Amino acid sequence: MSQKPETLALHAGWRADPATGAVAVPIYQTTSYQFQSAEHAANLFALKELGNIYTRIMNPTTDVLEKRIAALEGGVAGLALSSGQAASAFAIQNLARVGDNVVSSTDLYGGTWNLFANTMKDQGIEVRFVDPVDPENFRKATDARTRAYYAETLPNPKLIAFPIAEVATIGRPLGIPLIMDNTAAPILTKPLDHGAAIVVYSSTKYLGGHGTSIGGLIVDGGNFPWEEHKERQPALNTPDPSYHGTVWSEAVKPLGPIAYIIKARVTLLRDLGSCMSPFNAFLTLQGVETLPLRIERHCSNTAAVAAWLGKRPEITNVIHPSFQKGELKRRAEKYLRGGQGGLVGFELKGGKDAGRKFIDALKLLYHVANIGDARSLAIHPATTTHSQLTPEEQLATGVTDNYVRLSIGIEHIDDILADLDQALKAAA
Repeated sequence: MSQKPETLALHAGWRADPATGAVAVPIYQTTSYQFQSAEHAANLFALKELGNIYTRIMNPTTDVLEKRIAALEGGVAGLALSSGQAASAFAIQNLARVGDNVVSSTDLYGGTWNLFANTMKDQGIEVRFVDPVDPENFRKATDARTRAYYAETLPNPKLIAFPIAEVATIGRPLGIPLIMDNTAAPILTKPLDHGAAIVVYSSTKYLGGHGTSIGGLIVDGGNFPWEEHKERQPALNTPDPSYHGTVWSEAVKPLGPIAYIIKARVTLLRDLGSCMSPFNAFLTLQGVETLPLRIERHCSNTAAVAAWLGKRPEITNVIHPSFQKGELKRRAEKYLRGGQGGLVGFELKGGKDAGRKFIDALKLLYHVANIGDARSLAIHPATTTHSQLTPEEQLATGVTDNYVRLSIGIEHIDDILADLDQALKAAA
């Protein structure tokens, strides 16, 4: 199989239905699966062989999506979940227990910040936030109970590329894997190639691409030596009482380097039930087929919008990799195919009131809490996605009162610019 993303997006994980010859992936809308025999059922539950047990744990439609995204990322296996939030939570809960901690970049989507700062805290897992401008901040925040590092490739809404290789290099000798949320940069970068161990997605965004289906994904890179770090990674190296004392780093060796993702599937997904529906998996697969093409248009349109915004008198600052300098620009060029991306932000002279007026004046762009849609979208983070954060936390994530974030779609660029022009004039 070709390793080109344009080909993988269409062919990875599926050729045709063996029973009917259907080329399109069917929607297997079923809860349960007939076992071949009592022995077959016992083997499945004991993980002696892999197969379908119950759609809360696995499903043939979802399986194709998992294989396809794993192939696109260069990983060994994937796990589809009900949302990106579930994927972020599972990625950490799979390693960290009560009293453990994770070191995370400050540059996060507001929902992830809340998950980490509040819900994870309530569950007994501490998340320590550090500024990724200096990768050494991750090392400084590390102690004996640190189980993972976490970051976003292209943080929404700060839009400063994360130093993936630099932080991964710090963590690996310590036995600490880097978990990368690649939601805003599919195709543009493959975090596993730069040393990350786990990749997380909100498939709701660019993967699905059409604003129809909530979902999340975790990809196991199969490149982290869990068994070499028994004290650092007890979740995978000590007996798991929820699965008859299984030691995951040892038990799944015959199946390949998939200890991390198997544990997530048969413990967390089994117990918490955050599974993706087969129908959502089907719709997401439809989006993935055109992902490489859409990303090209998203990026070219966004670059044009950023350059245009930089010339507008109503705007004091444009937030886009192409406007960055020095080390930040180098990182964008290294990790984002020369500094591309489908998101752009800007700050208006008139402050929060101007931001509201701008949003209310839009006619073509949608005012929605989403990114990565084929349509162009806009939002005022301070009063929406990041409104639960304190003023200090908002600033840490890159949100100011006059900040507006755009997710540029695949419409004709002239129409996008025309709508932005009239909305800026209305906000002035």
